[in-house]
Amino acid sequence: MKARANMSNMFSSMKYVYEVYNEKSFSKAAKNLYISQPALSATVKRVEEEIGSPLFDRSCNPIRLTDCGEKYIKAVEQILNIENDFERYVSDLNQLETGSLSLGGSNLFSSYVLPPLITEFTRRYPRIHVSLLEESTGQLEQQLLLGGLDLIIDNYTFDDSIFAGHLYNREYMILAVPKCLEINQSLKKYQISAECVQSGAYLENKFSPVPLDSFRDEPFIFLKSENDTGERGMALCAKHGFRPKVILYLDQLMTAYNVTCSGMGISFISDTLIRCVLPHPDVIYYKLDDPEIMRQVCFYRKRSRYVTRAMQEFINLIDESQAF
Repeated sequence: MKARANMSNMFSSMKYVYEVYNEKSFSKAAKNLYISQPALSATVKRVEEEIGSPLFDRSCNPIRLTDCGEKYIKAVEQILNIENDFERYVSDLNQLETGSLSLGGSNLFSSYVLPPLITEFTRRYPRIHVSLLEESTGQLEQQLLLGGLDLIIDNYTFDDSIFAGHLYNREYMILAVPKCLEINQSLKKYQISAECVQSGAYLENKFSPVPLDSFRDEPFIFLKSENDTGERGMALCAKHGFRPKVILYLDQLMTAYNVTCSGMGISFISDTLIRCVLPHPDVIYYKLDDPEIMRQVCFYRKRSRYVTRAMQEFINLIDESQAF
């Protein structure tokens, strides 16, 4: 019984310890918690005495966790996740009269796909606070894993054992080439219009895919390796027997496309992008031919996380939008 009481004391002040961990500073943590630094230091010291081991190495600047501290923080995060899940459950009981929904996506999806969905969702549930994070795929995955986001939309295939995906649509990769490159003159029969891409007509057999190796000596704009488009683009070039001459690596598809529009280099893009933005007169588009150019755009959630009513209603809205 005494051991159980001691365990309770160890975590009674966990939010104070966690704030010090987040800020890597007692003074900053104390300011955030609206208490004095001596009071915060004394509280953390009491926790350390209950445990019988220091949680922070105070000889470093900034301070850092000891081995015991790392275990303690992991336990705190598990407790906080349980608390957050329960809060979301209680929110459901209020029939969406209160609550929140946090969404994430890359620049393209955040700018064009999510806004109309969020608008309709907030029209139906005006009391639910919706937040939107625009980030790279790697950062979105990390935030979803840590519980900072409820749902993300991406064309990357996430680990099915950790994340549950809900299909939004399928898209295809195409090649965007600056009009100023001379190589276009010899490839006119492969060029497709933006209108064909937007309508999906370019997928018909009468449109021939461009021989990708025609561009082996041309400059490329690539997305970084953790991005699905970057990975697939590099694999496609390898299949056609060359390594692209990459002059710039970027985080976002929209940025890469805009650089291509400026005439700097070729980029692999999605037909989703061309359906969302106005055609650019200085860019020529080419169809590609490979099973890897097709991918699924999905909304992902963490499997182990409780699905709130707000999350479920947003997923229902996604299904409705695909019905028309």
